[in-house]
Amino acid sequence: MIRELCPDDRAGWQRLYQGYQAFYGFADRPAEFYDKAFARLMSDDACDFHAFVGEQDGELLGLVHYVFHPNLWRDEGVCYLQDLFTAPEARRRGVARSLIEAVYAAADKAGVPSVYWLTAEDNYAGRVLYDRVAVKSPFIRYNRKP
Repeated sequence: MIRELCPDDRAGWQRLYQGYQAFYGFADRPAEFYDKAFARLMSDDACDFHAFVGEQDGELLGLVHYVFHPNLWRDEGVCYLQDLFTAPEARRRGVARSLIEAVYAAADKAGVPSVYWLTAEDNYAGRVLYDRVAVKSPFIRYNRKP
């Protein structure tokens, strides 16, 4: 079942989000990082991040974080899907796809049909799914040099 993240989900959410951070090489995040992130997800600020979780039998199996933001090309704005993660034991069971579809539905409900995200080039398992539910952009991302 896919549903909105709630305050009682803190421990399960953090376990998943730590897994996500480790996947991208950030296994050493301090406790304050998770405190701040969860507080933002629980905020009532429509301009801040939102989250869904995948749950089965009371256990969280996956998470997705997304945010709506303005865009000069689209009066209605766009939706950025920032984080998507499923527990290793839940992979290939449709959880990630259902989480993406939940974001699509939330975006449609908000009148913001444009949803986009980024992934690592070597995230082959994720990209197999993404190629089924989205269209790969021709854009290349650049980051500011430190």
